[in-house]
Amino acid sequence: MTRKNVFVIGLDEENLRTLRAVPHAAEYRFHPLLSVEELQHGEIPVADLLATAEKELDAFDGSIDAIVGYWDFPVSTLVPILAERYGTRATSLESVVKCEHKYWSRLEQRKVVDEHPRFALVDLEGDPRPPEGLRFPMWLKPVKSYSSELAFGVKDEEEFAGAVAEIRKGVSRIGKPFEFVMERLDLPPEVAEAGGRACLAEESLSGVQAAVEGYVHDGEVTVYGVLDSINYPDTSCFLRHQYPAALPDPVVLRLKDVSKRVIEQIGMDWATFSIEYFYDAARDEISLLEINPRHSQSHAELFEFVDGVPNHHCMLSLALGRDPELPYRRGPYEVAAKWYLRQFTDGLVRRVPTPEEVERVEREIPGVRVTVQAREGQRLSDLPGQDSYSFELAHIFTGAGSEEEMRAKYDRCVAMLPFEFAGE
Repeated sequence: MTRKNVFVIGLDEENLRTLRAVPHAAEYRFHPLLSVEELQHGEIPVADLLATAEKELDAFDGSIDAIVGYWDFPVSTLVPILAERYGTRATSLESVVKCEHKYWSRLEQRKVVDEHPRFALVDLEGDPRPPEGLRFPMWLKPVKSYSSELAFGVKDEEEFAGAVAEIRKGVSRIGKPFEFVMERLDLPPEVAEAGGRACLAEESLSGVQAAVEGYVHDGEVTVYGVLDSINYPDTSCFLRHQYPAALPDPVVLRLKDVSKRVIEQIGMDWATFSIEYFYDAARDEISLLEINPRHSQSHAELFEFVDGVPNHHCMLSLALGRDPELPYRRGPYEVAAKWYLRQFTDGLVRRVPTPEEVERVEREIPGVRVTVQAREGQRLSDLPGQDSYSFELAHIFTGAGSEEEMRAKYDRCVAMLPFEFAGE
C-alpha cells in the first residue's frame, strides 16, 4: 500500500496524537511543515514562511498528496497559496480572506442573512469616535486578529478611547502580514481601502454562545455538529466548549440554515469551517459572531469522544478529494467538553504539573486528556495568542455519560494539577 504524504503546517504533538486516531490513519504519512513557534510568535513574516515551506516541499523526494492546517492565520492562508502551487486540493484564498477579514466577512454576510450585529469601521488615525448609528456596549477589534487578541468590550467613550489606543499599538503584528496576503487578491474597493490594519466596531451581542462545525464537499455544504460555548461567569472568556449543544432543536436547525447560506455566499469548497454564534433565548434571536475558514482543532477530541471520529478526519478527507461521511454518536461517551483552566492575573510561573502528574490524571480518570499550556519560568503575559483578559494554563478534555459526571471529572483534574505563581 502506497501511503499518502500529508504535509501539516504547524504540526504539534497534541494534534499529531489526534491525527493518528482518524479513520485510514495507516494510509497517511504525516510530515511537519513550519513550526508553531515560527508561525505564531512576533510579527509574522509571511513571505519568509512561504519561501521556507516551498524550499522544503521542493526538496521532498516523493509525491505531495495534501497540504493541510488547523490553525488560524497565517496557516489558514498558507494552505490555499501552497495548494495552488503544488496542485493539491483546498478552498480558494479569496474565500479564506472573505472569512478572516472581519469587515469583508460582515459585508458578505449581510448579502444573505440578517443574523448579525450592526457594525462599522473605526478610523484609527486622529481622534477616533464611536461610529454613528452604533450603541454602547460594543466590541472593538482589528479587522484581522485571532484568539480574541486585541478585542475589547467597551461600554462608554472612555473605554472606547483606551481600546483604540491599545489596538493602534498592536494592530500591525498581524495586520501588516495579512496585507501581504490581501495583495494577492482583486479586492472590492471598500475592503481595499480599509486594508488589513483597520479597526471594526460591532454592537455587543447577548445570550449563550454556540459553535457550528461543517464542511463543503464538491460544492455541497454539510453541518455535522453544534456545540455550546460556555464562558467563565461575568467574563467573555471561554470556560468550556461542550458537545453536543443543549439548544432546542428548532434553534439548531436555524443555526444550520444560516451557516449554509453564508458559506455558500463566501464560496468555500473542499474545506472545513467553524462558525461562532450567540443565541438570545428571551428574544429568540441568533446572531453570527465570526466565521473561521477551518475546523476547530479545539473540538477534535469532543467529536472523537461522542461520535467516534475526531473532526481532523474531515480536513484530511477533503484535502484528498473524499467525502468525510462522518459517523454519528458512535463514540464511548454521551457528552464531552474542552475546558480552559485560566488565570485572570499576570504572574511568573513557578511550577507546572510534571509529565508524570499529567499521566497520573489521565490514567486514574477515564475519558480525560490534559495538555499544559503554561511553562515554568515564563511570565503569563508572554504566552502567545491569549485574549485580552486572561491566560490559559491548561486544556482539559473530558468525556462522560452525563454533564454532572463531566463536571465532577473536571473538578477532580483541577485538584490534581498543581500550578504555582509569583505575583508582580
